[in-house]
Amino acid sequence: MSDQKRVIEYDDQTVRMFMIASIFWGIVGMLVGVIVAAQLNFHILNFDTSWLTFGRLRPLHTNAVIFAFVGNMMFAGVYHSTQRLVKARLGSDLLSKVHFWGWQLIIVSAAITLPLGYTRGKEYAELIWPINIAVALIWVVFGINFFLTLAKRNEKSLYVAIWFYIATIITVAMLYIVNHLSIPTGLLHSYPIFGGVQDALVQWWYGHNAVAFFLTTPILGIMYYYMPKAADRPVYSYRLSVVHFWSLVFIYIWAGPHHLLYTALPGWLQQLGMIFSLMLWAPSWGGMLNGLLTLRGAWDKLRTDPVLKFFAAGVTFYGMATFEGPLLSIRSVNALAHYTDWIIGHVHAGTLGWNGFMAAGMFYFLAPRLWKTKLYSVPMANMHFWLGLVGILLYVASMWVSGITQGLMLNNADEQGILAYPNFLETLQSIRPLMLTRVVGGGIYLAGFILMAYNIWKTVQSGEAVNGVCEVSAADEDAKKMGLIGAVTHPAFLYSAGLVVFSCIWLFADGFLELIGMGATIVTVMSCIVHFTRSGDSFAHWYDKLLENSMPFTVLVLISAATGGVVQIVPLVNIDKASVAEDKMQKVYTPLELAGRDIYVSEGCYNCHSQQIRPFVAEVKRYGDYSRLGESIYDHPYQWGSKRTGPDLARLGDKYPDAWHYDHMLDPRQTSPGSNMPNYPWLFEKFTDYGSLPSKINAQKMLGVPFPDWSPAEIDSAAKAQAKAIQKKLESQGKEVDADTEIVALIAYLQQLGKSIDLEHEVATN
Repeated sequence: MSDQKRVIEYDDQTVRMFMIASIFWGIVGMLVGVIVAAQLNFHILNFDTSWLTFGRLRPLHTNAVIFAFVGNMMFAGVYHSTQRLVKARLGSDLLSKVHFWGWQLIIVSAAITLPLGYTRGKEYAELIWPINIAVALIWVVFGINFFLTLAKRNEKSLYVAIWFYIATIITVAMLYIVNHLSIPTGLLHSYPIFGGVQDALVQWWYGHNAVAFFLTTPILGIMYYYMPKAADRPVYSYRLSVVHFWSLVFIYIWAGPHHLLYTALPGWLQQLGMIFSLMLWAPSWGGMLNGLLTLRGAWDKLRTDPVLKFFAAGVTFYGMATFEGPLLSIRSVNALAHYTDWIIGHVHAGTLGWNGFMAAGMFYFLAPRLWKTKLYSVPMANMHFWLGLVGILLYVASMWVSGITQGLMLNNADEQGILAYPNFLETLQSIRPLMLTRVVGGGIYLAGFILMAYNIWKTVQSGEAVNGVCEVSAADEDAKKMGLIGAVTHPAFLYSAGLVVFSCIWLFADGFLELIGMGATIVTVMSCIVHFTRSGDSFAHWYDKLLENSMPFTVLVLISAATGGVVQIVPLVNIDKASVAEDKMQKVYTPLELAGRDIYVSEGCYNCHSQQIRPFVAEVKRYGDYSRLGESIYDHPYQWGSKRTGPDLARLGDKYPDAWHYDHMLDPRQTSPGSNMPNYPWLFEKFTDYGSLPSKINAQKMLGVPFPDWSPAEIDSAAKAQAKAIQKKLESQGKEVDADTEIVALIAYLQQLGKSIDLEHEVATN
C-alpha cells in the first residue's frame, strides 16, 4: 500500500447554489400555499383573473414545494454529503452547473405555464410534455454526475445514506417516465397514454411513490448523514438501517392503490394496496427509531442546538405521518377520510414537519460550514423552530377536525337513506372557521421560514464561501469486486428472493396455491438456516461485498422497486377494456364535448371536484348511482379526483338546465349561496380552439378511443353545430352568449357527465 497522500477539494459552490435556491423557492411555494388556502375562505381573492384562480395556483403550490423547495434541498444535501462519504469531488463540474441551471429553468417554466392553464390534469404530474422531457434529461444529468462521483470514490464501501440516494435516483426516474408517457397534440398539450382506471392506477403508483422516493428516501439519506454529524454520535443500529432500507424500497411501491379504495379500481388491487400500506408501519417506524435513538446520550444538546431541535422534531413528524398513512389505508377509516381535509392535514404533517424541519436543520448545519463562520443568531433559529411547530400544529389539527367533520356530515344518512345534510354547502359552512385556522397556521409557518432566510442571509454576509477539503491516500488497485452475476447467484440473494416470492404466494393466493406458498416459505427459511449454519458463510459477508460495487447494488434496488409496479400495472394495462366495463360503457365525446373537457382540465377543476361516486348509501343518495369502471374508460387523463371542496360531478349531466351552468360559472353565488368557488368571467370572452380538435381526436384514436373517421372539416362542422344548438337553448332561457366562446364548450362537457351506454340493455335488446 502506497503512503502517498493527495488533497481533494470538494465542489461546495454547487451545494451553496442549491441551498440558496431551495430557500428562495420554499418561500415562494409556501406563500402561494397561504394564498390558495385563503382563497378557499374568501373567493374574492381569486380576483376574477384566470391565472390567479385556486384551480391554477394549487398545482403551482404543490409543484413549487415538492420539486423546487424539497428538490433543491435534496440536491444540496446529496451533493454535500456524498462528496464527504466517498472522499471525492463531484463527478463533473460541467454537469453540476447544467444540473443546477437546468433545474431552475424547469421551475421557472412551470411557474409560467401552470397559472396560464397549461397542464396535464394529473396531481403532482401537471407539467406539460416539453417540460417533462427537460425534467427527465436533467434527472439523467443528476444521475450521471452522482454515479461518476461514486466511480472515483476513495472509500471502499457505500454508507447507508448513499443507499437511499441510489434508490431515489433510480426509482424516481422509473416513476416519472412511466406516468408521464403522453402523445402530444401540439407544442403545449398532450394526452397521457393511459386512460380511465389504468390512468388512475398509474397516477397513484406514481403519486404515492413520489412521496416515497422524492420526499422520503432522499431525506432519510440526509437524516442518516446529518443527524449523527450534528449529534456527534454513531447511527444507533447498522442492522436496523439495512432492514429499514430494503423493506421500505420493496414495500412502498405496492401501496399506491390505497388512494383508490371504494372506487371502480378492481378489488384485488385495492386489497393489495391496503395490505402493503399496513406493512409499511414496520420499516417506517424502524427508520424513525433509528434516527431518534441516534440521539442517545445527546438529548441535552436539544436545549442549545437548533439543528438537533429541527432534526428531532422532523424525524418525529416522519413517524407521525407514517403511522397516519397506513391508518388512512384501512378501508373503514378511508371511507370516512377520503375526499376530505383529513388527507390535506396528513400530507402537510409530512411536508411541513418532516421535509420542512429536516431542510431547516440541514440549512442551519450547512450555512456556518459553507461560509466559514458562525450562525448569525441562535435565538432567532430557536424562534423559527417554535413558530414552525405552532404553525404545523394549528394547520394539521384544524384539518383533522375539518376532515372528520366533513366525513361525518357527508356520510350521515338514516336507515331509510335520508340525508341529514343534503346540501353539500352545509358542510362547507361548518368548516369555514377551521379553514381560516389553516391560513393562520400556514402564515405562522411561513413567517418562521422567512426568519430563517434572514438568519442565513446575515450568516452568509458575516463569512466567506469556502470549499471543504480532505486528504486521502493513493491506494493500490482494489481487489476484484463482486459483480452482478456473483450478487444474484449468491445463496443470500437466492434465499431472500425465494422468501419474498413464496410468502407473497402464501399471502395472496387461494386454495392449493396458498398451501404451496406456505410450504415453500417454511422450506426456504429452514434451508437458509441450515445452509448458513453449516457453511460458515453469512448474509453480512455477502452484503459487505455488495456494498463495494455500486452497479449490482443499483440493479438490485431497481428490481426491488420495480416488482410491485410490474405486478400491479401490467395486468391492468393488458386487459381488454370492454371485458371489464361491468354494465356501463362510456359514450365517446363529441368534438365540442372534448374541447369542453380540455377547458375543464385546464382550469384545474379536478382540484375541487371528483368524478367518482363510491358505493355508499349517502353518496348514492347525494350524487346518483355509484361509478362503474367502464364509465371513464376513454378519459385521458382520468378525472376521479382526490378532494371534494365541491360536490362530485360524475352524474351532473342534465341535472340542471344550461342557463344554470351559465350563471354558475359567471357567479357561483347566484346559484349556490355561500359557495367559495371562483367566478370565471373569461370563459364568456375567450373563444374555443376548434383548430386543435383534429390533432386531439387523432391522438385519442391512437390511444384506442373509437372516434369516427372524421375529416377536419367534419370535426369543425360538428363542434360548431352543437355549439349553435346550445347557444339557442341559452337564448331561450334568457342568456346571451357567443356560440364560439369557451363557456358553451364547457357546458357541452358538463351536460354529458354521467351519460353512458347501458350494456345490459344492449345485450337484452340484441
